[in-house]
Amino acid sequence: MKNPVGPVLRMSDDVDAIVAAIMDDNPGKEITVVDRGAYTRVSGEGELRLTRESIQRHLGREFEMRQLEGLMSAFAGRIEVTTEEVRWRLKGSGAAPSATTTTHPIQEESA
Repeated sequence: MKNPVGPVLRMSDDVDAIVAAIMDDNPGKEITVVDRGAYTRVSGEGELRLTRESIQRHLGREFEMRQLEGLMSAFAGRIEVTTEEVRWRLKGSGAAPSATTTTHPIQEESA
């Protein structure tokens, strides 16, 4: 994958549901999931999207997008967070962030 973006998720009871939700929210996109025991890295080319609706469907309960922050140890790309979805994308791709969007710079992880 040339331009991977996506979260690095700490192991928790919610990881499998979040990974399944990412798969649902990105149909037709090649997504790589690497389980390292203590964390799971989810990567897609250029942009990944994750919606609250998908997470709730897979968890079978309510979920606030701000809870995702506590589950991520890192991420690749820029992250845009609203109350309904999270997007990871490459710097400079897509629309400019809106007033309800929080954008964080690229976080690098050491292996």
